[in-house]
Amino acid sequence: MNELVTGDAVVLGLRPAKLPSRALAVVIDLVVVWAAYIAVSIVLAIATDSLDTAAVAALAVASFLLIPVGVPIAVETLSHGRSLGKLACGLRVVRDDGGPIRFRHALVRGAIGVVELLMSFGVIASIASLVSARGRRVGDLFAGTLVVRERVPADRAPAVPPPPPWLVGRFSELDLSSVPDDLWLAVRQYLTRMRQLDPGVGWSMSERLASDLAARTGVPLPHDVPPAAYLAAVVNERQARDSRRAFGAVAAGRTPPVLPPRTHQPEFTQPRDAQPQAVEPHGVRHDAAEVTSTRGQGPADPPASGFAPPA
Repeated sequence: MNELVTGDAVVLGLRPAKLPSRALAVVIDLVVVWAAYIAVSIVLAIATDSLDTAAVAALAVASFLLIPVGVPIAVETLSHGRSLGKLACGLRVVRDDGGPIRFRHALVRGAIGVVELLMSFGVIASIASLVSARGRRVGDLFAGTLVVRERVPADRAPAVPPPPPWLVGRFSELDLSSVPDDLWLAVRQYLTRMRQLDPGVGWSMSERLASDLAARTGVPLPHDVPPAAYLAAVVNERQARDSRRAFGAVAAGRTPPVLPPRTHQPEFTQPRDAQPQAVEPHGVRHDAAEVTSTRGQGPADPPASGFAPPA
């Protein structure tokens, strides 16, 4: 597993793809692309039989730039880093910070890939991947990208901790459509590794992520909810919505929120140097004057029931 350093100098984990799986994905992509290129070239050769040599050469260059170069760039841009070969091998291209790639990343990878993959038959890319500590080829170095494994065995994949029971379903009305994928990725990475972080750094990171998430949803961050618990509750709500979309609603009309098995739940508490906040369950209030007045007194008189004991 490799390391991803966030803006708060917090080390999180990524699983870079190894050379054999990357090579297999490239072979699958090249077979598909070159099959399409040969088919288009044959059609163009038949259709342009009556044209002059200059026009035929221009069409040949245009078809080469469009299919072997342009198509992979467009596919990686639209699929956020998943070509046909990477999809078959369970790989994805991401940015160095773990976020999804954009057009400029795919353009740099594709342009340099012409040299290190097509012209050198993959020799340059293989040497660069073997030398690089993160298995990156030259195009990844210039684009600032990394190929990672999406398919991780279940026993090795860290599970997102469940939220406190009193927060389950509290954020069911939030609008999560404006939350980008890179923010979801950062939140999940934090939740799966928050117990490995320094308490002070972890608390500041949870506050920043919770503020960013609240800004995207348009609803202020609740003052009575710790930031880490808020993040866990919102991620749980998103999982519940994904489950309802995937499997449909139950007969009651609504599927209950997703709750992982009851194993070990982390404590969503503040660090020692932070200002503690009093958190009370929803709907329960205590009158300070009443509590103060009852201190130091004996047991309270039982409530009147209308029944008088015999003399």
